[in-house]
Amino acid sequence: MQLLLKDKMVEIENGNILSPQGFTTAGVHAGLRYAKKDLGIIISEIPASAAAVYTTNQFQAAPLIVTKESIESEGLLQAVVVNSACANACTGVRGHKDALIMRSLTSEKFNLKENYVAVASTGVIGKYLDMDKISNGIQSLSPGKSNSDAVDFQTAILTTDIVMKSCGYSSIIDGQTITIGGAAKGSGMIHPNMATMLGFLTTDAAISPENLSAALKRVTNHTFNQITVDGDTSTNDMVLCLANGLAGNHPLTPEHPEWETFVELLKKACENLAKQIAMDGEGATKLVEVEVLGAKDDEEARFIAKQIVGSNLVKTAIFGADANWGRIIGAIGQTKAAINPYTVDMAIGSIKMLENSVPCTFSEDEARNYLNQPFIKIFVNLHVGKGAGKAWGCDLSYDYVKINASYRT
Repeated sequence: MQLLLKDKMVEIENGNILSPQGFTTAGVHAGLRYAKKDLGIIISEIPASAAAVYTTNQFQAAPLIVTKESIESEGLLQAVVVNSACANACTGVRGHKDALIMRSLTSEKFNLKENYVAVASTGVIGKYLDMDKISNGIQSLSPGKSNSDAVDFQTAILTTDIVMKSCGYSSIIDGQTITIGGAAKGSGMIHPNMATMLGFLTTDAAISPENLSAALKRVTNHTFNQITVDGDTSTNDMVLCLANGLAGNHPLTPEHPEWETFVELLKKACENLAKQIAMDGEGATKLVEVEVLGAKDDEEARFIAKQIVGSNLVKTAIFGADANWGRIIGAIGQTKAAINPYTVDMAIGSIKMLENSVPCTFSEDEARNYLNQPFIKIFVNLHVGKGAGKAWGCDLSYDYVKINASYRT
């Protein structure tokens, strides 16, 4: 496996959920979808420290509630079972019971404690799970360690996604190689606030559930919470991290001399997956990154960046390769952040649009050529403070409407 060195971090080429030690995965076609794989599992060889961040949508789906119960019991997990095609959301008492049955069937199949099993679902809201198919599917799961097993899992969790999303990173801590792997799904209904997609992270680092939770929450605010596709927050979704400690490092704490190395490693994995989700937005043709400098503080910078990348008018202008920078100004002005309307600099790529809030002369052809590229970057400097932040999103195309107009049919 070829490794690409980046400072102290190493990005693993074709890295995935199985890159760390001690994990296996599987994905099968249980019949919830017409032909594609629709049921997957991640298993750790030993109980792993577990942490999660959850959607803030007030209609939280049954599997999410069951997963919370599992993690809160001991802070440990050994398996995560996931289905696509049906969200098991807004399904009342029956839906909650079905999620519990899913957990129970998995614990029995793999001889695990019930509270060591997490459950996740994604798909259509308000539809009951076909529990006969779920049961048969769980019985047919046979986890392995090969790349094809990782691909099977990644395929099983997709809904309207066009591509699979995975990554892997490693670093040396306490003389041991610490690895983080990830897999995610997400294409529409993406506007996170403590996560609104399914993201799964595995690591062989030794770390307590409490410290893993602190690290995950910290990096989520800079990664998954900084993407938006359509401004809608899902009922189901979460980011879940398992750490089994098999790397053999000293347990990581904020006092550990290489705590920040681990946090940065986790951040790189989360940012990688977040950007892949933004790029795969329903109907998207371009990945958009907005970087804001000179805000009052980092929180305001992140908020403004997300406001810009989430603006439908900005997104449609980017789709049409129209350098209409007035839409960016409009998005900034809607926020309650501290702004001096006479000191703003703005650029699309390397092309200056504003300097000290005064329009710059630029070539429309050059701007159009840049905006026709698959990756677009927007720079804003407010010159009111030292805050900095980034956000990621995509353009808004005709296909987004087509996909969502017929999502159920």
